[in-house]
Amino acid sequence: MGADQTIGQPAAPMANPDDRAALASRVLPTMTLSTAESPLTRPLEPTSASSPSERALNRFQVEGNAVITGGSGTLAYAATRALVEHGCSQVTLMDLQPSIESAKEKMAELERDFPDVKVHVVTVDVTDQEVAEAAFQKAAEIMGGIDILCCFAGIVGCVHSISSTAKEWRKVIDVNLTGSFICAQTAAKHMIASKKGGSIMFTASISAHHVNYPQPQAAYNVSKIGVTHLTRNLAAEWAVHGIRVNCISPGYMDTVLNDGDNLKEVRNIWASRCPMGRMGDVEEITGPVVLLSSKRAGRYITGTDLIVDGGAMCF
Repeated sequence: MGADQTIGQPAAPMANPDDRAALASRVLPTMTLSTAESPLTRPLEPTSASSPSERALNRFQVEGNAVITGGSGTLAYAATRALVEHGCSQVTLMDLQPSIESAKEKMAELERDFPDVKVHVVTVDVTDQEVAEAAFQKAAEIMGGIDILCCFAGIVGCVHSISSTAKEWRKVIDVNLTGSFICAQTAAKHMIASKKGGSIMFTASISAHHVNYPQPQAAYNVSKIGVTHLTRNLAAEWAVHGIRVNCISPGYMDTVLNDGDNLKEVRNIWASRCPMGRMGDVEEITGPVVLLSSKRAGRYITGTDLIVDGGAMCF
C-alpha cells in the first residue's frame, strides 16, 4: 500500500502526464491597467459652477441611468430615492416577480414624487445568467444605456452549520456572491460598449469582517467576504474601461428583516456591541451610495469597501 493511500478508500487516479505538460506550457492572461492620460480615468475638468452652493451641488451630482437589483427592498428603495434626488435621470428596479408585486405602492410613490424621472421595473433572477443578461439588455434599451449598478439583491441564512445542508449553503452563496458577479459582469459589458465607463456598487456587510453574535450564519458571512474581495478584483480589472467598483458594508440596519418582538433580545445584543448604541437608520446608507455613484465625488474611489456600522467593527 502506498504511503498516501487511506485504508478502505480506492486509490486516486493517476494524473495524466499530458495534463502536467499542458500546465507547464500554459500562457496566463494578464490585466491591462489604465493610464494617466485616459479620458475614462483622468481627473475631471473643474466644474463651471460660479457659486459655492452650486459647486457643492455639482460635487455630489449623480449622472445617467441606474439599475438597482433587489430593488423592492428597504435599503434599495432608500438608495434609489437618494440617487434620483441627486440627479439620476432614469432608474430600473430589478427583483423577483413576487417581490415586485409586493412593492408596487413604493414604486408608485417614486413616480409621484419624481414625475420628471422615468422609473422602470424589470423582473430578474440574479442567479440565472441568461435571465440576467436579458433583463439588463431590456434595461439598457428602455433607458438608452446603463451608467450605474447598485446590487442589493441578497438573502440571509441563519442556521447552525452542523445542521446546514449543502443546498442551503449553495443557495446563499449563489444569490449573494454569484448573483452579484453575474449582474456586475453583465452591466460591465454594456458600460464597456458605451465607452463611457460607469460605477458598480455591491452590498457586502459587517458580516464580511467578523463572526456575527449571537446568530450562526456561516454561509452568509462567507458570501459577503467574497463580495468584498470580488470588489477589489473587478476594480483592478475594469479600471481600464473607466468602471469603478466599490461596495458598502452596512451594520445592523433597522429594517423589517431585523424587527419583531422575537428579535428584541437579539437586537439589544447587537446594539450593546455598537459604540453608537443602536441600529442603523436606513437613510444612513444613502450618503455612501451617492458618494460611490457620483462621477465627480467618487472619481478616485475604486476597490473600496465602505463600512457603515456606527463603529461596531472597532471591537
